[in-house]
Amino acid sequence: MSNVPPFIDTWFAARGWAMHPHQHEMLERAGAPALLLIAPTGGGKTLAGFLPSLADLGPDPAPGLHTLYISPLKALTADIRRNLRAPVDEMGLSIRIEDRTGDTSHTQRRRQRADPPHILLTTPESLALMLSYEDAPRIFAGLKRVIVDEVHALAESKRGDQLMLGLARLAALCPGLSRVGLSATVEDPPAIGRFLAPAPKACEILQADPGPDPDIAMLETDAPPPWSGGGGRYAIPAILDEVRRHRTTLIFHNTRAQAEIFFHDLWLANDAGLPIGIHHGSLAREAREKVEAAMAEGALRAVVCTGSLDLGIDWGDVDLVIQVGAPKNVKRLVQRIGRANHRYNAPSKALLVPANRFEVVECVAALQAARAHDLDGDPRGPGPRDVLCQHILATAAAGPFDADALYDEVTTAGPYTTLTRPAFDACLDFAATGGYALRAYDRWQRLKRGPDGRWALRDPRAAKQIRMNLGTIVDTETLKVRMQRHRGGAPLGEVEEGFAATLTPGDTFLIGGQIVRYEGLREMTVEVTRSASATPKIATFMGTKFATSTQLSDRILTMFRQPDWPELPRHTAEWLALQRKVSRLPRRERLLIESFPHEGRAHTCVYGFAGRNAQQTLGLLLTQRMEAAGLAPLGFVATDYATLIWGLDPVTDPAPLLDGDNLREAFETWLAGNAVMKRTFRASAIVAGLIERNTPGRRKTGRQATFSSDILYDTLAKYDPGHLMLEITREEAMKGLVDFGRIEAMLARTKGRIDHVPLSRVTPLAAPLFLEPGRVPVTGTAEQRLIDEAAERLMAEAGLA
Repeated sequence: MSNVPPFIDTWFAARGWAMHPHQHEMLERAGAPALLLIAPTGGGKTLAGFLPSLADLGPDPAPGLHTLYISPLKALTADIRRNLRAPVDEMGLSIRIEDRTGDTSHTQRRRQRADPPHILLTTPESLALMLSYEDAPRIFAGLKRVIVDEVHALAESKRGDQLMLGLARLAALCPGLSRVGLSATVEDPPAIGRFLAPAPKACEILQADPGPDPDIAMLETDAPPPWSGGGGRYAIPAILDEVRRHRTTLIFHNTRAQAEIFFHDLWLANDAGLPIGIHHGSLAREAREKVEAAMAEGALRAVVCTGSLDLGIDWGDVDLVIQVGAPKNVKRLVQRIGRANHRYNAPSKALLVPANRFEVVECVAALQAARAHDLDGDPRGPGPRDVLCQHILATAAAGPFDADALYDEVTTAGPYTTLTRPAFDACLDFAATGGYALRAYDRWQRLKRGPDGRWALRDPRAAKQIRMNLGTIVDTETLKVRMQRHRGGAPLGEVEEGFAATLTPGDTFLIGGQIVRYEGLREMTVEVTRSASATPKIATFMGTKFATSTQLSDRILTMFRQPDWPELPRHTAEWLALQRKVSRLPRRERLLIESFPHEGRAHTCVYGFAGRNAQQTLGLLLTQRMEAAGLAPLGFVATDYATLIWGLDPVTDPAPLLDGDNLREAFETWLAGNAVMKRTFRASAIVAGLIERNTPGRRKTGRQATFSSDILYDTLAKYDPGHLMLEITREEAMKGLVDFGRIEAMLARTKGRIDHVPLSRVTPLAAPLFLEPGRVPVTGTAEQRLIDEAAERLMAEAGLA
């Protein structure tokens, strides 16, 4: 075609390839202000995003930054640099391609600011940092295109909100800038388009041929899944058989701890000595890069991994993906399936391994949804204000700004198009003074308004502090783990500070697939040696704990309406049939509640199917109301689909406990004094810049940060209950850790229609909950009653009663 430069045409011909229609289309639409490309994994999506840049730069490009590529993962930027370098060299183009992430050296970063490459590959955090420098207008002068890879993943988190604010800033610095979004899994293309580029620069959407459906199935195993748990150990013999039959297998897990445990068990069963690695975000960079290099060379037969390998990395030898544990989210399953067989018009192959009996049902529902191309995803709310507060401070670090101009700029960012001027002004006031209760303290007096009406830093030296604390990822504080110095001091990764505090010398734990022995803490580093112990502790790692999506829960409830279940294994179908016989199966439009005695306690099981966080919150709410009603609850446990409560007195009428009137108000009252609120406050206060994670020359420990945030929270709650940070905290707590919105949606869905089934014994569906870990005790009147009853029995035995 006429718009394809000869050097690109020649390169494709030399490879014996034909350009895909969507790659042609990307060149055709190179001048579009905003474009979202949805194309399957293996379809040359990333190359399609770069082709207009290569065409525009040509064989002899002028110096300066032309294209900015933004990815959610550091590993992905390195992979893209490798994969883009080959065609650029083979086309004979003198194009400089570099990446800039948290792993880039200080020297290289300074050089990139002074002399930017033609194509820079980076992350949202690094872009925010570059925009915070005074010379940002010079760095980005001449920038023509921004490519946002895996845009769907960024749209689901505060990192995406931060990035869109950054793109709004770039658009102001570089008029005419084109935006391109790339993704393989988008459930609502127009919504992602509005996120990437809201009107008036409406985002064009280009959908490529999706290619053949993936080849996905459940893994058949000799042993049935256990009734509870999440490890998938029972399936290891069958998984090893699959690893032997394939070139390279990715074995995904939902948590880092599960990945570590599974890798250890898999290695012990690996009698053939197959080369197997482990990869997750808490491992040291050196360990991750070693595994990535071995994968690229085809030297590994399998990698046990987590979300660290969810996105985009192109390893052509991967011909099988195994998902251990229910995927919880159809979009995530499709994304992971796409890691297998990076070839266009060739089906990806994947196997699902349910970790327990109920997950069999969830896995079947996920398979049906994936085959039906029914992706899940909840609509996004407005952009969070803690991210906006940080952006205002970062803008000030780059130099004085006009508030009117900044407001106009911010409201061109997709997540902030509905932001009102009073809400913006409240964030500006917070960034400038800390808000009403804190404005008397010098440390929060950060911005001042000059005679020209523009806002600037009170102390220019504060810019360094602001830059050191940029970013929206607030994980549990971690400590580095290294081999003892006399053993080489090699870095292994990191564990959560709370876990490290439980260790005493001699304790063993798993990290990076090996068992290590804790020797001591030196300069905020956990020092270890190798150990031959067979029973290590399980280290805790930061990382997301997924809840089953609303759409997947709905599919499961729809399955329950079937007369039988030929698609389920016999053991699971018989389990559900027995539940239907002795009680009922949950229904979408009604709320099933069972009551039964067990081991001298009254039990109540509420099948809300609202996800783990919401079911946990439901347990807190119901036990609070049971306590007020004198029902003496003792504790509860929650899963994605149910909450089991036990106590001294039976629940004869559950309706008043679930009355929606005043539920939110009562919950907010409870939440205000709860540790959940303080945890949420700390995270939002760090993002907003109220609390500093890092200060020059030292790193604040998690315990110090928590202590100072607790004092701040208590002070604001007492003296300034309407403070912006408390408003933000309430919003974040309700939708994040406690997922209160899904409880309200569940109550709206069932509209007071309750199926209360009193029974004489435990039901088949409730039984697995008794084996579930994470029981939450409730202290209240039940505790005193048990003490009084025990005292009476003792006195009677002594003849005193």
